[in-house]
Amino acid sequence: MRAKRLASFLIALVLIAVAAILVIHQSEESNWTLEKFYSQELNWQECYEDFECSSFKVPVNYQEINDRTFTLEVLRHRATKPAARIGSIVVNPGGPGGSATDYAYNARSIVSDEINQKFDIVGFDPRGVNESEPIRCLSNQEEDAFLEAGTTRADKREIRALVGISKNFAVKCADAAGEKLGHYSTYEAAKDLDILRELLGDMKLNYLGKSYGTYLGTIYAALFPKKVGRLVLDGAVAPEITLRDQGLAQAIGFDGALKNYLNSQDQFKLSDIERMLEKAKSEPMRLIGKTDEERTATQSLIITAIAQSLYNSVTGWRELTEALNLAINKNNPKLIFKLSDRYNDRDESGNYYSNQTDISIMITCLDWREERTVADMAEDQEVFRESSSVFGPYLSFSTLPCKYWQAKPNLPEVELFNIQTDPVLIIGVTQDPATPYLWAEKLTESFVNAKLLTLKGEGHTGHGRGNKCIDQTVNRFFLTGKSPSKALFCTQSGN
Repeated sequence: MRAKRLASFLIALVLIAVAAILVIHQSEESNWTLEKFYSQELNWQECYEDFECSSFKVPVNYQEINDRTFTLEVLRHRATKPAARIGSIVVNPGGPGGSATDYAYNARSIVSDEINQKFDIVGFDPRGVNESEPIRCLSNQEEDAFLEAGTTRADKREIRALVGISKNFAVKCADAAGEKLGHYSTYEAAKDLDILRELLGDMKLNYLGKSYGTYLGTIYAALFPKKVGRLVLDGAVAPEITLRDQGLAQAIGFDGALKNYLNSQDQFKLSDIERMLEKAKSEPMRLIGKTDEERTATQSLIITAIAQSLYNSVTGWRELTEALNLAINKNNPKLIFKLSDRYNDRDESGNYYSNQTDISIMITCLDWREERTVADMAEDQEVFRESSSVFGPYLSFSTLPCKYWQAKPNLPEVELFNIQTDPVLIIGVTQDPATPYLWAEKLTESFVNAKLLTLKGEGHTGHGRGNKCIDQTVNRFFLTGKSPSKALFCTQSGN
């Protein structure tokens, strides 16, 4: 009887202990609430001489808030005339996966002196990006193989190889991210942005977003329309465009920019580019790198190099001429590698100094659904080729990893049209290769109170490129809140 009573007593103690552990665990899980996330304090520390650095926490899953968090890094350049300070401007350079802390570090060059005098310039790295719990799916060697792969024709063998590489990428990302895999979306980043706005002490968000950063700004505006302050969206992403149509529009845009470049000089023709790409299939250019490893200039790397040079019609076009001269006339891919490595954030030793390639795909696969089958993509390749002979066939398979993604898309639970906010400025460049001008027009239509600033010319994004018409309008808007009374058309001469 004593043994039985003792056994019963011990069992009771065990049950009590288990219950206590469960209570403690539940307490830990419920320790973070949405209100607590909004009540944090930014502990600013001096960094990089004239800047301040801090961090803040956000929930991994806004639908199930518990103790799982991301820690996001933020950098601030203080207003140089504190007595005249108006507030903060949060900036994002695009990507997806571009570092906003790196971008804010260039505060003196991305906005005017007058804006720097009156605003803190703030950048935060979104979840998984750069300094904010960065995630890498592949090793350097695996990244090389992934970026070198591609197909510009519906070759079954090449497509099977591309499918294998894409599946491997999806598996590696799932392993690296674990339970956070489905929570790197722009929808969630927009909610993180509102927590930052509150922690900065701003009643409304002032924001400068470029390229993909316009999509982040658009979702924020749709989620928090009453908290939108002075919003500038430059190099617009159309908010409800499909992945297929994104790829096709960009292919057409880059092909158009390439043709404009070719028409600007008399050394090379489109046929020279096409021959170089075709030759890369059977007799690719090779080069011994600094690590004594032989590198092969695949079609994918050549196309990446060309794309990199087309973002800027001044320095980029000049670099493209030098690269083509070396590659076509001397069979030397040195500058091709230099351009493609710059695009891919790869150094001369073969190390990737950012995780932008991996996180960019991870965000894309959560932001949009890829409805097409592999067979659909192969069929699309001919459609893409007819519209864009150089970039089209390559971009038709660009979202293949999303077919094998092991997390569902995390789409905005809010309509991205008829967005009612304070006045918004949207900037579009007529010959922008990466974010076609049509997207700026469509984004303008998504807002009830938006003005479109058009820059007639080449290159990606319009603000901060020396165009007086665009830059003065943006300055006036940030400094006074006044937007143009109607849509504005600016020429590349600055008028």
